[in-house]
Amino acid sequence: MNPKALILVFILLLIYSCKSTKTTSETVPEEILETEKEAEPEEEIPAEESLEQQQPAIKFWESKTPKNIEEFRAAWVATVANINWPSKPGLSTSDQQKEALELLDFLESHNFNAVIFQVRPQADALYDSEIEPWSYYLTGKQGKAPEPYYDPLKFWVNAAHKRGLELHVWLNPYRAHHTSGKEISEKSVIKTNPDLVVELENGMWWMDPAQKGTQDRSSDVVMDIVKRYDIDGVHFDDYFYPYDSYNNGKDFPDDLSWRAYQAAGGELSRGDWRRESVNVFIKRIYEEIKAEKPHVKFGLSPFGIWRPGYPESVQGYDQYDKLYADAKLWLNEGWIDYYTPQLYWKISQLGQSFPELLGWWQSENTKQRHLWPGMNVGGEGDQMHITEVINQIMITRGMLPESKGAVHWSIAPLLQYEELAKAIKEGPYKKKMLVPPSPWLDNTPPEIPNVTANENRDKIEITWGLENDSDIKQWVVYFKYETGNWDYKILNSEKRSQDLQKEVGEKKRKLQKIGVTAVDRTGNQSEFIEIEIK
Repeated sequence: MNPKALILVFILLLIYSCKSTKTTSETVPEEILETEKEAEPEEEIPAEESLEQQQPAIKFWESKTPKNIEEFRAAWVATVANINWPSKPGLSTSDQQKEALELLDFLESHNFNAVIFQVRPQADALYDSEIEPWSYYLTGKQGKAPEPYYDPLKFWVNAAHKRGLELHVWLNPYRAHHTSGKEISEKSVIKTNPDLVVELENGMWWMDPAQKGTQDRSSDVVMDIVKRYDIDGVHFDDYFYPYDSYNNGKDFPDDLSWRAYQAAGGELSRGDWRRESVNVFIKRIYEEIKAEKPHVKFGLSPFGIWRPGYPESVQGYDQYDKLYADAKLWLNEGWIDYYTPQLYWKISQLGQSFPELLGWWQSENTKQRHLWPGMNVGGEGDQMHITEVINQIMITRGMLPESKGAVHWSIAPLLQYEELAKAIKEGPYKKKMLVPPSPWLDNTPPEIPNVTANENRDKIEITWGLENDSDIKQWVVYFKYETGNWDYKILNSEKRSQDLQKEVGEKKRKLQKIGVTAVDRTGNQSEFIEIEIK
């Protein structure tokens, strides 16, 4: 962590020292952890080996705009157990669409720029799929299409883009059946491919991550979506091998595939074999997405602690040993475009401090990918809760100035607590911002738009265009009035003009300067050309 970030954190801790100092992990929403994780006893962990070679920092294209207007602002929308959408199974098509638009309108009006929408909660689909059945959470019966028919994912994508929001599809790669999923249909993978799944003691079913059939099926699902839908990202959360509590503390029941591996001459330990199965799959998904559509981002949201003791004061659940998720490796190797560790603890929480964990993950971000932490916005809705959320956003900005951003779990508390939503909108999210660019995907800026400005009574009409604008996602109109600072408006790709007042305020301050930039699918802005208004 750099010295400035340390000073920022220290000051905030000093000011808000009244916050909780509990030393154990707090319970977080059911879909993310589903059971409270007990802190693991301290254990000796070998000293971490240093990386053989530090990667050079990625150089961002510098468009030299008047101000930095980039920050990823997203919220999760969970469909499993109807946590966020739809409000219950079996709603009519019109009611489902109405609820979806209410969520997207909220995000747009509160200056978010992305939504992470769960489309595969339990080896099923909230979209039209030939691979997996329609979701129970959508229609109340697995395998039943919405009536009258529509494709929810296509609807969400179109509505999100119309509102200037990226849409990232969120999939669970291994969960085959959730306890809230009711009857298992004949179209479920549990019935069609029983050799790929195992039953856990809490009633869930899980696909065996070590089996090639599991990896092939989940890959097919991901790539089917990538090929057929105009999505902006693919997102996995923290469910790899299941939490041990799902099986009453017993080991994952993969004896058949483990014995087959040994019989074939496999030499890895059981834990390393499981981790390697997940590693191979994560790398495969990243490479397949990039081969098909390089601009589609791949994001991962692992449990917030890699291992107890990293950094030294951290205590808690060991995902490396329990979920067989070597989340540090995936970040080190750059098999992702953005990383969203679930840092669902308070700033001052001993053992799981938000800034301390964020600083550690950043120290492991050797390929300089986006690090946009997951934040828990659940709470009591009081002033202490609001202050905590605002402070976490500000700390993230201070610690990660090159690519600011956060993902909020979930959209529900933002809707529930009006004062929280208002404080975020009137505070750190006061103005709309662009999603930061991903220079490792594309570092070529768009062409400079052709801009004209014409006086029309009390307004200045600005128009612009490009000969080839097929890759343009947004436009930014920058403007400056006499004695004032630069301001801006972010507009969707279909816009080609914007009116600005010729004079503003009691002192009749005149519009002095303007400029228009084009923004492509990976977030690159064209070169900024300042135009003086005479």
